[in-house]
Amino acid sequence: MQQVSAGIDIGGTNTAIGIVDDNANILAEISFPTSGYPVFEEYVSNISNTIKDLLSKAGSGLELRGIGVGAPNGNYYEGTIEKAPNLPWKDTVYLAREIQKYFSCKVVVTNDAKAATIGEMVYGGAKGMKNFVMITLGTGLGSGIVANGQLIYGADGFAGEYGHSIAIENGRQCGCGRRGCLETYCSASGIKRTVYELLASERDESKMRSIPFETLTSKDIYDFAKQGDKIALKAFDFTAEILGKKLADLATILSPEAVFLFGGLALAKDLIVEPTQKYMEQNLLPVYRGKIKVLPSALLGTNIAVLGAAALVH
Repeated sequence: MQQVSAGIDIGGTNTAIGIVDDNANILAEISFPTSGYPVFEEYVSNISNTIKDLLSKAGSGLELRGIGVGAPNGNYYEGTIEKAPNLPWKDTVYLAREIQKYFSCKVVVTNDAKAATIGEMVYGGAKGMKNFVMITLGTGLGSGIVANGQLIYGADGFAGEYGHSIAIENGRQCGCGRRGCLETYCSASGIKRTVYELLASERDESKMRSIPFETLTSKDIYDFAKQGDKIALKAFDFTAEILGKKLADLATILSPEAVFLFGGLALAKDLIVEPTQKYMEQNLLPVYRGKIKVLPSALLGTNIAVLGAAALVH
């Protein structure tokens, strides 16, 4: 029997499920709207039926090793999702316990950034590394920290929320209620805010001046930057400078071998990865200089959320 894992990525919009083998091949996958299941028990029932269906489609002779889940506010210790604001179930829900009513294998739950971190360690560029950091640059900024070969969960399961460390004192309002959080600057939503601040303060010509805030995307900003748009280029440089400085701070605590960048912004490798390395290097303590690499995730372009979730039970 060939052992495979099921990876589940629960998002506010969609839930993606895949059957993954030991070589990071997704043998079968599907997604469906998360919001279509306001009753939690019905949602779990659909997940369970979907996994069984995908197993049959993936091929014969497969044995399910376990089920890994990446979810907002996922608690590794408790197997719960705790009061996630963007999900239909506002209270704490016992996801692992409910799924195990349908399967005899182990079920592991964590948050989406930590799932991506495990994916990088098991399937990606962090293979063999004992100390590294994963930064996910999506709508917000997520992070996962591996020290001495172990993913750090902390006392309550929620360690590693580096996106909510303060980047600029009394800075931008964050959804968490505080001001100046790193993710308000270094994320897809953050770079949009930077663009519109620059449009207000700078006189450079830019095609983005005619684009409403609601419709502009980080991909648009990247495309304009590649065309030489000065505002877009300044926005990327500003983003990289803040991220690089904050990674230099993080290095004083963790001394990682590498920092991996994943997510939509990380696809802009020459505009975000290389300048982030430059600014980090400029701000590092001398003892750390020339030692820490900033790298794009080796899993860019794949469904790392599903791969990472599956890797939780590897």
